[in-house]
Amino acid sequence: MEEPQEVYSSLQKPRKATPQPGEDTLNGHLPPGWQSYMSPQGRRYYVNTFTNETTWERPSSVPGTPKSPVSQKTSAVNGYYVSGSPVHQLDSGHTSLRKPSGDPQSPGSPAAPRRQSKESSLTINCVTFPHPDVMPEQQLLKPSEWSYCDYFWADKKDSQGNNTVSGFEILLQKQLKGKQMQKEMAEFVRERIKIEEEYAKNLSKLSQNSLAAQEEGTLGEAWAQLKKSLADEAEVHLKFSSKLQSEVEKPLLNFRENFKKDMKKCDHHIADLRKHLASRYTAVEKARKALTERQKDLEMKTQQLEVKLSNKTEEEIKKARRKSTQAGDDLMRCVDLYNQAQSKWFEEMVTTTLELERLEVERVEMIRQHLCQYTQLRHETDMFNQSTVELVDQLLRKVDPAKDRELWVKEHKTGDIRPVDMEI
Repeated sequence: MEEPQEVYSSLQKPRKATPQPGEDTLNGHLPPGWQSYMSPQGRRYYVNTFTNETTWERPSSVPGTPKSPVSQKTSAVNGYYVSGSPVHQLDSGHTSLRKPSGDPQSPGSPAAPRRQSKESSLTINCVTFPHPDVMPEQQLLKPSEWSYCDYFWADKKDSQGNNTVSGFEILLQKQLKGKQMQKEMAEFVRERIKIEEEYAKNLSKLSQNSLAAQEEGTLGEAWAQLKKSLADEAEVHLKFSSKLQSEVEKPLLNFRENFKKDMKKCDHHIADLRKHLASRYTAVEKARKALTERQKDLEMKTQQLEVKLSNKTEEEIKKARRKSTQAGDDLMRCVDLYNQAQSKWFEEMVTTTLELERLEVERVEMIRQHLCQYTQLRHETDMFNQSTVELVDQLLRKVDPAKDRELWVKEHKTGDIRPVDMEI
């Protein structure tokens, strides 16, 4: 079986390349310590390599100061502040939960409203998918066939439309239905065996019937052989029923004896991975909410500094900024743990669905082979039945009324001297 690492590698989303620092050729050289980068959306931003300050605004001519009134060692990810590298470096080997929007908030302006274009991903039942409107083309894992591993990632409504059913559960239901169908096929063959046994019993009983047993001559021989052929045919049908039982019914019943138990293990394994993924997603949302609160607190204290409401405001801003940065780091950690959980679920889904696919092929091929065995045995039964009446056909062709008369006369004659007239 194809290793899952080889199979699903084509579906992994390519990492964004780290932007290269470069000279801002549109407006001349940058102030000392500043370097320009290009975001994945094609927008230029600037980083101070001395202070790690990040801004969308081109730095002013005064070295070390951006145009933005408030500069800090943070960058915005979907409107939140996280410490360290620019927005595009959120990816740590896994697909990010939410990708940066096309127009992120300026890192230097925490008070600005959060502005976003359409997100590039969306989360449904704690599983993250690319947004259908901006989804890049994905290569199928097995493009040359309709494989289970390519078409059962999303959940769907059940038949009543009340609850959702996972794609993997639908595959399991198919497997269990296939097992049931196989069992019913075996029961069908059992009924066929009973019919054959009853038919053989009746043929044997009829062959011993004494009706017309006193027929004589060549016709009597043909009649006796016809009755004997019924006994021979009964033997053929008994052998047919015996072979049906050993070569068709039993294999159908015994195939994958522990199948239901194995399917339950698979179900629990994948379900546990989904629960773990849901738990990680809840942690991400909680961290995202906490970061929003820290950001609002930082925004409020920044406004107080601007109107000089308190001498302690600047110290409080530093404290609020540290908390905002810590909340941003927590969010990135939760996102990374979520992506790891989703990656593990992804790997196990590919591995297990390919195994289910193999088992289904094995089941169908096994049933096909044993149904072919059924038809072969049936052909042999016809052939043997034909041989039981061949001698009857030969004797019927030899039936000769003249010969019968001869034989009967020879056995029953009373004398061949004919009477004559009496003389006076």
